[in-house]
Amino acid sequence: MSVDEPGGELLARVLLTRVIEPGDEAGGQWVRELGVAEVVRRLGEGGAPLPGASGTRWAGLVARARAARPRRDLEAARDAGVRFVSPGDAEWPGQLDDLGDARPLGLWVRGRPSLRMWALRSVAVVGARACTEYGAHMAATLAAGLAEQGWVVVSGGAYGVDGAAHRGALGAGGATVAVLACGVDRPYPRGHTRLISRIAEQGLVIGELPPGDHPTPSRFILRNRVIAALTRGTVVVEAAHRSGSLVTARAAQRLGRHTMGVPGPATSALSAGVHDLLRGEAVLVTDVADVVELVGDIGELAPDRRGPVLPRDLLEPATRQVLAALPGRGAARPHEIARSAQTAQDDAIARLYELRALGYVERHGDGWKLTRQAVMSVRDGRGPG
Repeated sequence: MSVDEPGGELLARVLLTRVIEPGDEAGGQWVRELGVAEVVRRLGEGGAPLPGASGTRWAGLVARARAARPRRDLEAARDAGVRFVSPGDAEWPGQLDDLGDARPLGLWVRGRPSLRMWALRSVAVVGARACTEYGAHMAATLAAGLAEQGWVVVSGGAYGVDGAAHRGALGAGGATVAVLACGVDRPYPRGHTRLISRIAEQGLVIGELPPGDHPTPSRFILRNRVIAALTRGTVVVEAAHRSGSLVTARAAQRLGRHTMGVPGPATSALSAGVHDLLRGEAVLVTDVADVVELVGDIGELAPDRRGPVLPRDLLEPATRQVLAALPGRGAARPHEIARSAQTAQDDAIARLYELRALGYVERHGDGWKLTRQAVMSVRDGRGPG
């Protein structure tokens, strides 16, 4: 294969996806400093190792390069409805360049929408595979709400929180992207074959690995940096101390993206990792409004969190002060109430008659006392009437 032939640059990048593992910063440095064509040429010659590669590792890379068949990979991709998007292409999401030498060599994309356009307004929702019902509910609810507000929900296609997030977005008729740690023509996990096929029909399925390639534990971890870089922020719904979703959150923090966590029970091991994040730089979120306030445009503010408006909240401040001056039990004389309310006696008497009309107080001889209904309302948070 010659990189000088038509499509040579594309073929060279496709070849390198068979040779260099995702996130390999040494390989990324070779591409940045020498260019794709020169790296492929050196691999083809099999001469002296490139800087940073041991003899053993270089021999392995050369063997991979000689076994690679980039034209066959592109044909297999086309047959599966998959395209290859390279840095510099119109569809390439520029925010992935923030990964530096760990930037993907390219992305295999399955689905019709433009990855670049969708990534501009996207949020990652990630978490535990073995999540609780609470975790699945929160992930699906957040994803559905984000989708309804025009946000693209990005996750990893795994069991648990990932699957719940994808289903929530799809159920709301919204947009979702699954970032896989294997070839996008080979859904993993197998139990999510139908879900991933549905995502490909309604959204996008993307990955760094060529058609037919399989996942490994390290590929799952390295896949998470793409989720973090692609999106404006990452929400972690449930995560134990050693959860892979924490890798996504920490990558988001390093990249200057927003990092958010959904709190859970203090006794739940599946929320322990999230709580650790929240003790650091992550922001606590409980609903879509919280998330959008962080990742959205200026002015997209979450509503103030407050309890219900009580009848006594509608009283003028000076009248509330007089009401608060009455004892919980027994009666008080007007001058005593005025002194406690820090007002004149005539003003206190006028406000006491106003409160009597509203059902808060009653005359008791020469004094005033709270009505029984008012005393009960203070206990249960309601107003009289």
